[in-house]
Parts: sequence; C-alpha cells; structure tokens
Amino acid sequence: MTNLKYLTFKIFYTLLQPFSAFFRKRRMAKFIQKMQPKEGMKILDLGGQPEIWDNVGFVLNITCVNLPGVAKSTYKTHHNIQYIEGDACSMPHFNRGDFDIVFSNSVIEHVGDLENRRKFSEEVLRISDNYWIQTPSKFFPIEAHCGMLLWWFYPEALRQHFIKKWFVKLPAWTEMVASTTVLSKTHLAELFPHATIVTEWFVFPKAYIAYAVSPAK
Repeated sequence: MTNLKYLTFKIFYTLLQPFSAFFRKRRMAKFIQKMQPKEGMKILDLGGQPEIWDNVGFVLNITCVNLPGVAKSTYKTHHNIQYIEGDACSMPHFNRGDFDIVFSNSVIEHVGDLENRRKFSEEVLRISDNYWIQTPSKFFPIEAHCGMLLWWFYPEALRQHFIKKWFVKLPAWTEMVASTTVLSKTHLAELFPHATIVTEWFVFPKAYIAYAVSPAK
C-alpha cells in the first residue's frame, strides 16, 4: 500500500509534464510580448532551468544562477547559457548594467522567510530596472509542488501531518514542499513597488507576475 501511495506522486509528475510545457510556452510568449527581448541580450535567470528558454527562438546570452547541483547544465539548447552556483538573495559579483533583463520563474516562493524574500527583491532591483518575476497563486486548485487539491487551504496541523508522513520516504522532496511559501498578489506588489502586477489565469488564478521595463530599454 505504501509503494502504491508514493506511486501517485510519480504519476502526478508524469501527467504534469505536458501541462507544464504548455504553461511555459504561454508564459514565455507573454514575456516576449511585454519585455521585448532582442537577440543577443544578456539575461540573468535566477533559479531557472534551460528548457524554459526553448520557447524563445532567437539566441540569448543567459546566466543561470542556482544553488549547487540544481542546474541542468548538460541540457542541449540553442542559447548561450552560463551556469553559476550562487544564492539569488546575495549576488555581490553582479553589478547594475551587467544584464539587460532579470528573469525568475517560480523561485521567490522557495527562498525562505520574509527577510530573504526582501533580499531577493532588493538584488533584482539593484541589478536592473528591467525584470520579470513570476510566482504561483495559492488559489489554483492543484498545488504545483505536491499535487494536493486546495493544499494551501488545509489547516496547518493537517499540512504538517502529511509532511511528516512524506518525509519518511521522500525527505528531499518533502523539504522542498515544506519550505515553500506562496506569495499573495499584494505581497508581490510590496516587494516590487514599481512593477506592473498581472494575474496569469487558467480558469482560476494560476500565477502572479511582477514585471517592469525601463523607458531607456
């Protein structure tokens, strides 16, 4: 029974792949429309993976910053991608003007507490006036990380019950789920006060995006 129970997670992630690909393609089309990147531009991708850039046909110079061992650095891509191990909440080696756009897809909810989220936003704003920061909405019925229906509306005690059970068999995955903090649209706007905040819909609010384009871009 235990093996069958954890098999449902594998099935969920297998079924999730085509939907994730669909949403990545749709999101990147919106990114291109709003941010208007040009071939050869320098993009700083915080916590990202290379496959999302498959949806941009022209060549970009992308720097992906990830924690050690996270990046899919052997992934084949038509872009020029450099992989750097680092913390998106502290990037003193990058300066203003190093990149044309700062990009982040579903990462800020994983950086930790409020202090870390503020550090993340401060680093984005320090490096560039042009940025695109996306984060999932808790109002989408199926939680993207654990696959549970209406996960963020469970009582805290019930969520902890599931987390303790999952940790026995899937400790690394469970740690990721347990450390995820969904952001409200209001909180995202507080972190990026000069950004345009939009809701990504798929019947329900699926994600929020804070983006900004400087007049000089």
